[in-house]
Amino acid sequence: MDLFGINGSEFIVLAVLAVVILGPEKLPEYAKKLANLVKEVRRMANGAKEQLREEVGDEVADIDWRKLDPRQYDPRRIIKEALVDEFDDAINVAKASPETSAAPVRTAIAPETQKQKQLEANEAAPFDSEAT
Repeated sequence: MDLFGINGSEFIVLAVLAVVILGPEKLPEYAKKLANLVKEVRRMANGAKEQLREEVGDEVADIDWRKLDPRQYDPRRIIKEALVDEFDDAINVAKASPETSAAPVRTAIAPETQKQKQLEANEAAPFDSEAT
């Protein structure tokens, strides 16, 4: 019995404390009030469930809520799977024939085509206002 995180021995201690604090003559009255409270809470929960089902529709009944539990997501596993998928994609591209390869062809730029302008002694460096 693990109701509200209370095990059997804790429940017995709470029951003995209730008898001592409330007294044997008032205990049945408070037990009846507690039972009515539990029934009312259950009735309200069932009413809320029914109202949700009516407003959202029957699709909500088909949802697997365990799949949406954030505690099941392990970032290490997600990253590992993503890296393995990228690695597998790279292997598949490498194995593909050059005619069917969808990988872009990269060509090296010759150093002589990358000429940089030398600044004069008193010339200010170019400033790009959009780069900051």
